[in-house]
Amino acid sequence: MAGKDKKELIAVFREKDFYLDFEEYGTKKIDGEFQEKLYKEYLDNSYKMVFNMGFCRDTTELSESMGFLYDLANSYIKELTKTPEIELLRERFELNPSRELIDEVMLRRPYAIGMNNIDEGWISSAFRSMDIVFQEEIGRYEGTVASYLLERNDKLSLAGRVYFHLVESREGGYPFAFLATYSKVREGGRKSVHLPLKNALEEFKGDQDKLLSLLSTVSRAVKSSDFISEIVESGEIFKPLKLDVEEAYTFLREVETYEECGVLCRIPNWWKKKSGGFRISIGIGKDKPSKVGLDNLMSFDPVLYLGDSDITIEELRELMEGTEGLKLIKGKWIEVDHDKLKRTLEAYEKAQQMASDGFITMSEAMRMQLDIEDRLLIDEDIDIDVERGEWLETTLEKLRNPDSLSDVETSEDFKAVLRHYQVDGLKWLDTMTNYGFGACLADDMGLGKTVQVIALMDVMSSRGKIKSLLVVPASLMGNWQKEIERFLPKTNYKMIFNKKDMVSSDDMEQYDMVITTYGMASRIEELQNIEWNMLMLDEAQAIKNPATKRTKAIKNIKADGRIALTGTPIENNLVDLWSIFDFLNRGLLGNLKEFKHFIKQINEEHSDYDRLRKMISPFILRRLKSDKSIVDDLPDKVEIKTYSGLSKKQVVLYNKVLNDLTTAIEEAEGIQRKGLVLGSIMKFKQICNHPDHYSGQGEFKISHSGKFETLDEICKTIHEKREKLLVFTQFREMTDPLMEFLGNIFQKKGLVIHGGTPVKKRGEIVERFQNDDLIPFMVLSLKAGGVGLNLTAANHVVHFDRWWNPAVENQATDRAFRIGQDKNVMVHKLIAKGTIEEKIDEMIDEKTALSDDVIGKGGEAWITELGNNELLEMFSLKI
Repeated sequence: MAGKDKKELIAVFREKDFYLDFEEYGTKKIDGEFQEKLYKEYLDNSYKMVFNMGFCRDTTELSESMGFLYDLANSYIKELTKTPEIELLRERFELNPSRELIDEVMLRRPYAIGMNNIDEGWISSAFRSMDIVFQEEIGRYEGTVASYLLERNDKLSLAGRVYFHLVESREGGYPFAFLATYSKVREGGRKSVHLPLKNALEEFKGDQDKLLSLLSTVSRAVKSSDFISEIVESGEIFKPLKLDVEEAYTFLREVETYEECGVLCRIPNWWKKKSGGFRISIGIGKDKPSKVGLDNLMSFDPVLYLGDSDITIEELRELMEGTEGLKLIKGKWIEVDHDKLKRTLEAYEKAQQMASDGFITMSEAMRMQLDIEDRLLIDEDIDIDVERGEWLETTLEKLRNPDSLSDVETSEDFKAVLRHYQVDGLKWLDTMTNYGFGACLADDMGLGKTVQVIALMDVMSSRGKIKSLLVVPASLMGNWQKEIERFLPKTNYKMIFNKKDMVSSDDMEQYDMVITTYGMASRIEELQNIEWNMLMLDEAQAIKNPATKRTKAIKNIKADGRIALTGTPIENNLVDLWSIFDFLNRGLLGNLKEFKHFIKQINEEHSDYDRLRKMISPFILRRLKSDKSIVDDLPDKVEIKTYSGLSKKQVVLYNKVLNDLTTAIEEAEGIQRKGLVLGSIMKFKQICNHPDHYSGQGEFKISHSGKFETLDEICKTIHEKREKLLVFTQFREMTDPLMEFLGNIFQKKGLVIHGGTPVKKRGEIVERFQNDDLIPFMVLSLKAGGVGLNLTAANHVVHFDRWWNPAVENQATDRAFRIGQDKNVMVHKLIAKGTIEEKIDEMIDEKTALSDDVIGKGGEAWITELGNNELLEMFSLKI
């Protein structure tokens, strides 16, 4: 595992299983030796590794996704140890997970790559895979199952076959009944039946050893409990026994002791779940506030409950003055514990004090759902919850289901036809904006986040709210410009690439939208001092590190509304989530210290992520290409044209070649002119790729090429989602620079096929790419990789430079988009904006000067037939 000692082991969840990968972890404490051990076991047998994790004692230094696998395994081992018939079943054992167990595991689903794949079927399949591991393990083991488990973890104890049952009874002075049973598996069966313990006396009449073995767990309980000792000595253990209230209370308090001795207990749900006891419910948002927004006040009402009925402080104090134990109150059995009642009352009084004026901000109220115990400084065993009132719950539920929101009309100026889910996205963005909530539009790449935001800009403009600031990575400036001109051409926008483009605050008022880069937004103070109607961040993961100057500067920009666009909002690091929410809805998740403490508690206590998921879900709209409601509305192949600008170095070289051509073309004729034009085309293409491609030397620095910067943005998202990529170039000499560049992004080596790759070796390379999850990309020269290869493991295709022949490009795309592909294929076509690449692309689309026949037969030769003025116009650089 060389080179992996500074990386964190993570699980990537697929539709039916998972695989392991490594991720940079920064300053987090990592147990490198333990990770190495797990990874080696994974390479040998993935679910055997998971099974073995169930015997580990401390996994707090693992990533959240690996922690989930531990919880999954731990749940399996616990169920195995609680199976009394396990010794009889051995290799025939199969875990049939209960609804309760499935729900418990579902609540533990982490924020991880592919978490949407984890459903009931996935969990059941994982348990079945661990069944197979256990069956193989115990089949080879010569000792008992109990011995096997103790060897793996000496803290594990196997449950016996004896059960203690406590049930409610209607007998006057004896409201409870006790019965001991034992389980028995029928010959050749897998399921057990329960028989009264007295039947064992008859069954094992002639075999004292078997009877003693069956009763061994009861013998251990006798040593730990005077209550059990008494009924065993009297012989009442073998018959139904009536219990009074005091005896039943003694039994219930000792249940944990019995189970530690290996006796399984069946007890009433009201004791097990404490569902009928005393609790505090804090209701928020019962009525609609005068104004909606996180900083606005809403109703806040703490109430004391006994089961489902409210109870007064006076009634609670009366109980505190009486005796302790089980009490039948309002038809329900309740445990009266004076110490716990006192602490419950103190917590209620603190909640009352917090709501002394009857109101609290919506942000504060919602934040209580995460850490109410910490905010009231109370013990976790106090039953307290935050319940959303009718208005708040109805409102948040609508935000989770945007198809239920009111329709929004776009103007005639808006030139796009939105898909059904994009219409829902517009309605959601509009509602969030009207409510004053920050919104994270986190749709998958290719689902059209850009067009949904442009539609919102059109709606806002019709209402007179037109002053918007859009902050994007530098490489996407040209892309946004093209999309705005395409979908909302009447927009009056201003592009700010550098400080020279800046105008005064008064002049800024004339623009509907200002578009700038993260670098400029964080450096130009004038932008930070203007109060915008809307502040939008594209690729908002750029502010995921809350400690950087850039992030702090962006968050300080004043705006009425805020929108974050990202394809990977929270798939790896929950601090990324906090930082984005700190931008959108500051205070909702507390400060960073509070949030880290909350996450630490989840990991240390192996509790659920459900509170966090429910809390943030109204503020994030995330649709995946795999969603059944989305996939039917999408073409199987989504083509995206991505426009990149030129670096300063590219502009200088491009103009130099253009000037040389302008001078030489006047004197050239015939074959010499044709060669001059074709040679210039080649130079322009090389410069558009990278200046070092043209010069034939250099380090291929990312900052020297707009295409490299654009490819970097695309691939970061692909890497975050652990999807696979094909990159096509028509130049063999570009394959090595692209391989090195992509290797740095994906943190792994990829594969390459070009004209120099032996034909026999190509099949081997394809097989590796198709079957190895950890090979993230392949670079192919267009001619060598354009036909004949089956590369359906990839669902992203990038045409780094254009062949200007759609048929050839489509043949290359079809390496991924073919029979056997079960995902939507995203095709990214990179175009250097303002260059010959953009002009020819427009001509191909418009069919104004070209036909498929001309392009197909003549390649680029048709360009040589243009007159000098037409030729120079096509080659001219327009920035």
